Amino acid sequence: MATTNDLKNGMILVLDKQLWSVVEFQHVKPGKGPAFVRTKLRNVMTGKGVDKTFNAGVKVETATVDRRDMQYLYHDGTDYVFMDTGNYEQISLPGDVVGDAKDFMPENQDVVVAFHEDAALFVELPANVVVTVATTAPGLQGDRSSGGTKPATLETGREIQVPLFVDEGDLVRVNTATGEYKERA
Repeated sequence: MATTNDLKNGMILVLDKQLWSVVEFQHVKPGKGPAFVRTKLRNVMTGKGVDKTFNAGVKVETATVDRRDMQYLYHDGTDYVFMDTGNYEQISLPGDVVGDAKDFMPENQDVVVAFHEDAALFVELPANVVVTVATTAPGLQGDRSSGGTKPATLETGREIQVPLFVDEGDLVRVNTATGEYKERA
């Protein structure tokens, strides 16, 4: 158990027998009336987001989440195979658990998999990953006052916008939160 004063981004709460991740929180002390905590929560299983307000100091139940360092090995039909880097045990996770992380997971990518009571909840990627550009059109610089962009398909199948100077086979660094090109690697 914790109080609303202990909330942090990424903390997993148990509300109405469901797991909710704290996306954002704000302590508010109005000039009149008691203090409260305004939160944005995301359901861990469904991805649904809600706004919830708690009175300050109220006890909330926290879930024990075990985060394990793993390495993504390969895609097998509808499942994704990961290896625990501590004991080399391999596990398969369905695509709905992996979620949007699959768009930025080349083979051998290090990730963190969160477990609750031996059930995988979600996959966390690093802030930036390095992936190979699989296909892109040749970039032709024309009469522009600023740099242009073009679509490129990554080795994972995700399409992003990249600068004109990026070619097929280049390694690029991509922000996993926004899906935007950062730089060449």
